[in-house]
Amino acid sequence: MTLKVAVGSALGAAVVVATVVMSAGSGAGADPNDAAQVARGKAVYAERCASCHGAQLEGQPDWRSRKPDGRLPAPPHDASGHTWHHPDADLFRITKQGIAAFAPAGYESDMPAFGDVLSDAEIRAVLAFIKSTWAEETRRRHAAMSGRAGK
Repeated sequence: MTLKVAVGSALGAAVVVATVVMSAGSGAGADPNDAAQVARGKAVYAERCASCHGAQLEGQPDWRSRKPDGRLPAPPHDASGHTWHHPDADLFRITKQGIAAFAPAGYESDMPAFGDVLSDAEIRAVLAFIKSTWAEETRRRHAAMSGRAGK
């Protein structure tokens, strides 16, 4: 093996490792086709998310209109909502860090940060469950959008 090939191989391996490490904290790995992950996500969703977002992912009534306290109700995660309009990495960050990770300073939301409650694997499992309920075309569009966003 020549020095050029060895260096090229080492650099290629380093890029692969860096990519895996950088994506480990993202929504990457939320696979709606992984039955075990979806089942785990369904259970976590029922325990931690359904009280606000609905047992059938339907969200709270009038989710687009502010409540008297100025906060927005929990949106649906089914196809009628806007969840699928956000890249995987953003959905992961919102779940882990709360909406404050994206909202302007001073914005108040009832969405808690789950980073101290759920593991990264549990968050990805919930996202896999949610995505598993979407029509194939919605999943395809979401995956393409996530890919374009590099997230």
